[in-house]
Parts: sequence; C-alpha cells; structure tokens
Amino acid sequence: MKQIIIISILAFTITYGYSQKINVYQSGITGLENLQAIANISPTTVGGMGFDNRYEGIKGSTRLFDTLISSYLLVRGQEKYIQFSSDIDVVKNTLIFRHPNSGKLMEISSDIVEELITNKDGKDMIFRTTNGLRFDKDIKGNRFCRILMQEPHQFIMIPEKNFIEADYKAAYSADRRYDEYQTYNKYFIKGTDDIFRQIQLNKKSLIKIFPGRKDIINEAFREKSNKDNEDIVIEILGKL
Repeated sequence: MKQIIIISILAFTITYGYSQKINVYQSGITGLENLQAIANISPTTVGGMGFDNRYEGIKGSTRLFDTLISSYLLVRGQEKYIQFSSDIDVVKNTLIFRHPNSGKLMEISSDIVEELITNKDGKDMIFRTTNGLRFDKDIKGNRFCRILMQEPHQFIMIPEKNFIEADYKAAYSADRRYDEYQTYNKYFIKGTDDIFRQIQLNKKSLIKIFPGRKDIINEAFREKSNKDNEDIVIEILGKL
C-alpha cells in the first residue's frame, strides 16, 4: 500500500512538471513574433538600448605634416647633420623619423634636437626648440618652433594642435560626428629685452610692439595686394 502511494505521488509530480513546461512554451510567442517585438524596442524603451553608430572617428593627427619629409637633423652637442625622413609630433614634442638603415619608425624627444631643416614643396624650413628662450607668456614643454626670420628682429612660429571633440548627441548640437585635430600657429617676435612676445599677423599688433614705425607698418599692409600676412610681417621687420 505504501509503495502504491509513493508511485502515485511521483507520477503526479512528473505529469505536473511536464504540463507546466508545455504550458510555458505554448503560451510564448513564435520566433517571428519575437523578432518583431525586439525590432519595436526603441532606445528610450525601458530595458532596450540603441547602438549609436553615427561617430565617424578622428580627423587629422598630432603630426605637423602628416607625412615623412626629407630632413636634416643636428643633435644637441654634435657637429654633423643626419639625413633622413621625418615629421614633428606637435602634441608630444617629439621628432618622428624612419631609421636610415632598418627603415623602422622611431621617435626622439625635442630635448636632444639642436636644429631640424626640412624641405617641403621645394621650400626649406628651419626648426629649433624653445629650450633656453624667454617668453612673455608661459610656454609648456620644450616646443618645436620654426625660424621665420633671424635678423634684425627674430621672428618665430610655434605650431600647435587644437583637439575638438565630437558633438552630436545632445538635442541641440553642432552635429559634429568626428573628433578632430586642427593645426593653428602662434607667432612671436623677440624684443630688445630678449623676450619673445606673441603677436597677431596684423598691423594693430605690430604697431603695439613698434609704435614709432607706424607709417611703415600701415603702408606695408595697405600695399599687401595678394601677399600672405606672414610674408608681410617678414617684409616689415626687414625694414625696421
């Protein structure tokens, strides 16, 4: 009698459990309906998350030329130039180059650079560093600077990179779907006190530094025609 009761209980349990599973599957939605239900979930639906694929990556780079160009490097403390192809990392203040023998891409700190002469589009450009130079405003790090004019008034340019973040997620945004490195230049003129002062490439900024040469400055900008402002400033400094 005891065995009959136990067998009956087991049979009831198995039958109930099996029927419960069958009921769960039978009460569910079909595979097609399931896919349709998922497709209807929006990014704002509780429990659903949308994938934003609008981001387009990064435009530009931290490098000045974005390519390796013919260069001559004078290492600090040395007398002979090394010839190779190089580029300048404006953000890291390093010189990127391809090893003349191995062809491996390498980089060195600006701290060991005495002078770098590059040639781009048939034009030689001389770069040194801000090591030992005095500025009216703080210059962070040992920056590469291009020598635009030596005498009688030293005129230099420091290239910089401005990082602009993507802006497209807010309700009111610029719809900029990419991060970007933009190059901009800062210009400095060395004064009689050996301090470099930042200028803008316009007559107002130059007159502020050379108030007694206002006539020469005004005339140069008046007759500039199609000249680049950088070239106009070099022309003016040559007459002062």
